[in-house]
Order: sequence, then C-alpha cells, then structure tokens
Amino acid sequence: MTSPEGSAGAAVRPEPVPQAAGNGKPAGEALLTVTQLTKHFPVYRGIIFRRTVGLVRSVEDVSFTVAAGETLGIVGESGCGKTTTARMIVRLLEPTAGQIMFDGRDITHLRQGSMRPLRRDVQMIFQDPYSSLNPRHTVGAIVGAPFRLQKVATEQGVRHSVQELLELVGLNPEHYNRYPHEFSGGQRQRIGIARTLALRPKLIVADEPVSALDVSIQAQVINLLGDLQAELGLTYVIIAHDLSVIRHVCSRVAVMYLGNLVELADRDALYSRPRHPYTVALLSAVPSPEPVAPGVDGQRMRRERIRLTGDVPSPLNPPPACRFHTRCWKAQEICKTEQPPLVQMAIGHQVACHFPENS
Repeated sequence: MTSPEGSAGAAVRPEPVPQAAGNGKPAGEALLTVTQLTKHFPVYRGIIFRRTVGLVRSVEDVSFTVAAGETLGIVGESGCGKTTTARMIVRLLEPTAGQIMFDGRDITHLRQGSMRPLRRDVQMIFQDPYSSLNPRHTVGAIVGAPFRLQKVATEQGVRHSVQELLELVGLNPEHYNRYPHEFSGGQRQRIGIARTLALRPKLIVADEPVSALDVSIQAQVINLLGDLQAELGLTYVIIAHDLSVIRHVCSRVAVMYLGNLVELADRDALYSRPRHPYTVALLSAVPSPEPVAPGVDGQRMRRERIRLTGDVPSPLNPPPACRFHTRCWKAQEICKTEQPPLVQMAIGHQVACHFPENS
C-alpha cells in the first residue's frame, strides 16, 4: 500500500464549509462558551516548608464561543497560554476562575467521575505523534482503547470498528496488529486522529496537530481534518503558531498575547484588516511568495516587516494594564495605566487595544 505521506508538497485545499453539525445541534448554534477563563500556577519555595512566593499568570480573562460545526483557531507566540487554554477546555487542567459551558452544561469544575461520560463528546489531538502513542501497544489496542474505557459496545466488534477508523483516516486496515514505531510521523498522527474519532465526539481540540510533522506532510493532515469535518460535522478548536496553517483550516481566529485575548475575528477579516498591533506584527512575519503587494496606480510596494523590540515579558510579573505596551510602537501613557477591554469594532471583529490599526 502506498503511504498517505507518499507525495510530498501536497497543496492545502480550501476549507470545506460544513452543511450541518454532527452533534444534534444546528450548525451555527453555540456548542462551547468560555467566559473569563483564568489559570494561575503557584510558584513554591522551600522543600520541607513549601510556601507560595508568586503566581504564573498563564491565562487571564479569556472569553469566546465556538459554534457547532465551525473551526476556531487560537494563535500566538510560545508561552502566550494557547495550550493551557486548550487543556482547560478538555478539563485536563482545573481553571482558577471563569466558566466553561459545553453543550448547555457547566463543566468548569466537574469531578473526574462526572467528566468520564463527557469524554465521549470532547476529545483532544496532541502535538507530538511520537509521545502520544504507547509504543508497547498495537495500533488496534491504541485506537480501540476508547471503546473499552467507555464500555461502548459495537455491532460488529471492536476490531471491525478500529479497521473502519483506520480506513477513514487513510491508513491500511490490515495494519491493525502493527506497532507505532513501524509508522512515519504523519501516519502516527493519523493513528492519533483515528483514536480521537472512535466515539464520534462533538468537539475536538487539536493542540499544534501538524507542527511536529515534516512540512511536506502537514498539508495532507490539514486536508484530512477538513475532510473529516465536512463528512462528520465536527467542531474544532485548533491551537497553532503557524498563521498560514490557521488561514487554511479555520473559519474564525483568536489571537493571544501573554495570557490575554487581544483580537478575535473571522478569518478573512483578520488577514485582510488586522486591528491589533500585535496581530499586524505577526502577519508581517508570515512568509509570502509575493514579497511586494499591489500599491496605488498599479505600482507594487514592498510589504513592511514589523520587528518587535525586546522579549516577551514573564507571566510571573506581567506588565500592568495592556501587556503588549512594552513592545508596541503605538503605546501611549493610557496603555500603561488602563487595560483595554475586548470590544467589537466591526461585525464579528473584537479587539483589545486603545489605538487599533485599520480603524
């Protein structure tokens, strides 16, 4: 059988538009609502008499909704709180404050026993396909684990269901008895996706699903996620730092900086008219096959590359008010004393900035 990764450099197809969500909800109705979600990690000192000496403010007051059948992308630099937000959504981390509403139910502080039935509806795709699969288990045992853990009976047996899942993600069903080390990185990620799909979840949170893969394989996995969404009516929250990946796979994009949500908009609006200076800087760093852009009177002008000065401040001691003011070229005195609220500047376009761009 030819490997799904056999052809290098596959083009990313346009994002499919789901016709209906496969979760019983009409497409467009809110499936996930996150309100002022906050996560602080205590910093301890001492071995015997441990005491708290500080807090790492990883995520602060993040709010957004995800409609059934859509794909929300969360982007930002390393350390901005993307993965922490994702892990709180799937309840792998306990939120410090805020609320998570999933399918009309408050799951913010559910105990482990109460969360177990909910695991059928909320699943996660992990970043590293090498460490997320148990090397001692066969593919059949890995993909079939959700059926056993949730005690879900299948009509034709677990083996048949697993082989159907393998075929769904583009793998050979006959690889049921093989081990993870016998597969390439892209194939391992497909195995992880098959495991995620086993119980037909309503929401899938993907944490950097292609960043650990070869560039020639990334487009194929992205296309697979899009095909699965169109076929099964899935809802995605995708964490990424690659803005070009997000552009192809997401319908809305949220931009985070140092634990704060600074911009939230439809994909096309964000990429054509970014409002927050941080988003403008991020987009200016995206490699483009056309280094110059159309200008006035048909002339072409070189795209400006914005270079942010300084390093990202520590979340242990973040700057007051607007956290981006220490690196922002538009910062004024109000940015140092008053935190800008996330307000709507256009239909579906929210920005947290006192002096937004393109306004």
